[in-house]
Amino acid sequence: MRYFVAVAEELHFGRAATRLHMSQPPLSRAIKQLEADVGALLFARSPAGVTLTPVGTVLLDEARALLDHADRVRVRVSAAAGVATITIGILGDGTDPGVARLAAAYRRHHPGIDIRIRDTDLTDPTCGLRAGLVDVALTRAPFDVTALTVRALRTDPVGVVLRADDPLARRDGLRLAELSDRRWFQFPQGTDPIWQSYWNGGRPRQGPVVRAVQECLQAVLWNGTVGLAPLGHDLPAELAVVPLIDMPPSRVVAVWNEGDANPLIRSFIEIATTAYRH
Repeated sequence: MRYFVAVAEELHFGRAATRLHMSQPPLSRAIKQLEADVGALLFARSPAGVTLTPVGTVLLDEARALLDHADRVRVRVSAAAGVATITIGILGDGTDPGVARLAAAYRRHHPGIDIRIRDTDLTDPTCGLRAGLVDVALTRAPFDVTALTVRALRTDPVGVVLRADDPLARRDGLRLAELSDRRWFQFPQGTDPIWQSYWNGGRPRQGPVVRAVQECLQAVLWNGTVGLAPLGHDLPAELAVVPLIDMPPSRVVAVWNEGDANPLIRSFIEIATTAYRH
């Protein structure tokens, strides 16, 4: 199911294999076996790429629910067993060099700790923290921080992602008002409204619903939708990013539940603060 969700969110076997830290052939075999078990195709494959079939769309919702439940079971069992474990939620942003520095530093400081990672999509900026799925989240603000404690790690300027052939893609900088007539990506209903408002430039917009970074990029590529992204991230050659002059920067933050005295969390915050300073 984790393999299936990765391919469904990336809509690309190569990127999904990279995300899962595996090679592509066994991933393709696993998906074909899952399709055989289900008795239906989950993906439509073509030279243009991969898309979900109607059956795949239904399974994706069920798979996410199953995996969330499995994560909750794992957390509760570990707690009952007294295992020294920390579960870290990471907003789908694996290209951030700060994450790699933090991972190396945390392993050096805590070689005997069982570290678990929960990679999450863009619909929950707390990465499962409120649901009890993670102990601490490495994510981006702003969002509702009620009953949460937040430590700012870094700020990143934000740009607008456009197709490379878009007339605005040749500009050195843009203002939000220049994009007022464009369609913007939306997050599903129930997503934190503060989070949605930030990524919509502070006002209501219309556009396709997305859940993951790759879905945002594909919406730009296929529909000409406006997407926003922190500057400095690698993009496909067909896309370009132009700095937004009047957009407040995106803050990388570590966040945990208010009052949680877990020493592993406290150590994580201290190490993260140092790792992101470099």
